Amino acid sequence: MQKITRERIGKQLLERYTGSRINQFQPYILLTNFRKYLDLFAKMTKQPIISGSVMSVCHDKKNKISVINCGVGSPTAALVVELLSFFNPQATLILGMCGGLRESYKIGEYFNPVAAIREEGTSLAYMPERCPALSSFVIQRYICEELERNQIKYHSGVVHTTNIRFWEFKEDFKRKLLEEKAQAIDMECATLFAVGFAYKVAIGALMLITDLPLGVRGIKTKKSAEDIFEQHASRHLQIGINVLKNMRQKGQKGFGYQF
Repeated sequence: MQKITRERIGKQLLERYTGSRINQFQPYILLTNFRKYLDLFAKMTKQPIISGSVMSVCHDKKNKISVINCGVGSPTAALVVELLSFFNPQATLILGMCGGLRESYKIGEYFNPVAAIREEGTSLAYMPERCPALSSFVIQRYICEELERNQIKYHSGVVHTTNIRFWEFKEDFKRKLLEEKAQAIDMECATLFAVGFAYKVAIGALMLITDLPLGVRGIKTKKSAEDIFEQHASRHLQIGINVLKNMRQKGQKGFGYQF
């Protein structure tokens, strides 16, 4: 009988939750919260979508990229990073969506998160509270280069990560956001960055600004969400693919520091 170890169970969970064998995963990973991105990638690469008990994936062996639709929220973000640590990808990039917290921001612009405020709670199980949640500088540099090469407008700064989905209706929460001067808000970045650091999984993020929740009528609705997917999803995905392809062509790993 084989000994039960964390690594053995972790690999089994990765395969069970995604429906994919370990050797199917490519060294460069795109994470998404939305099935639309996975469908677009599968159509673009003409590769099948594989569904497990929790997540869905598509593997592009030609470009060495796997896309994982891991769902919304910090617990699933922590789960997918821990699972990825069992095969040690070269770089991982989430194509996420965020709310812009500055009046000058516009829907459809991009946000480059250099750090995240850890108010989601999940990451406390992985790293001490005093440890900052930082994205991979190497990956973010490649993201910025790709955006600038294509003259695409973006903003850089700190994203506030929360588990409170309806924070827009909590006045005390909004006052706190203004006090801390975060520039964007989401539900996964802090978890991804902190857990990635804990398990040596290099993670960066390219966030699409999809709503301006502090402004009048700025909260995302069903209709505006549909418009966002229709107008911006394809370009968002293509930028992410280009970033990872550029990293692969230069033999670049995601970490630029020593543990």
